[in-house]
Amino acid sequence: MVLRSADENVEARRVLEQRGLSMIRTDLLGRLGRLVGIDSMSIGDRRKSWDVLKTAEFLESRLPKDAPIIDFGAFNSETPGILIRMGFTNLHAVDLNPSVMSGPYRDRIRYIVGDFLATTFAPGSFAAITAISAIEHGHAIDALLSEVARLLAPGGYFVASTDYWPEKTDTAGIRIFGMDWTIFSARELGALFDGARARGLVPVGAQEYGSGSPVIEFAGKHYTFAWFALQKQNDAA
Repeated sequence: MVLRSADENVEARRVLEQRGLSMIRTDLLGRLGRLVGIDSMSIGDRRKSWDVLKTAEFLESRLPKDAPIIDFGAFNSETPGILIRMGFTNLHAVDLNPSVMSGPYRDRIRYIVGDFLATTFAPGSFAAITAISAIEHGHAIDALLSEVARLLAPGGYFVASTDYWPEKTDTAGIRIFGMDWTIFSARELGALFDGARARGLVPVGAQEYGSGSPVIEFAGKHYTFAWFALQKQNDAA
């Protein structure tokens, strides 16, 4: 699915706030925390409201609350905290940034400093893996899909969003978090789905490659977000 308008982001944040799930604090304490780098006071990005809500609602509708879940690219990610507020109890979060260790709910979320492309967890450890705006940094799709297929138990889900625009957008020379940055094109997203199927990871629902408005502007580029879910069909990794 593709984010088609800014209104969808606004409505998603309204729902998150209405349900008491939003991790973004708008009061003075939250703004001060972000200014001085105290991440646990306010986590997240309003531009990432639509995909965050879709991910949380997808998992809420399909998994028991004790299902083991890991969040890839967890620095400043709302997803683990939102899942805690939804009642999930078996959560992990991994990121290369050591500041991930200052994330919220540290007594209930296992935070790990590490590379999500090469974790030390045993095969079949998780019922779900989430990755919100993470897989476009470094763009190592083969390694990503191999690790996802290895970590998921049969029937488990990989739920992700990524920067997207149907036509190829040139991001050469732009580095974010010290890594190359890719805005996925329709062709690249299709190649991801093909690689996923080869590893027993089947898209949930129809694949969508269209676009609406370029909702997001960053580093001089205009694009939107794509969101998708893959389900592991067998034990092949």
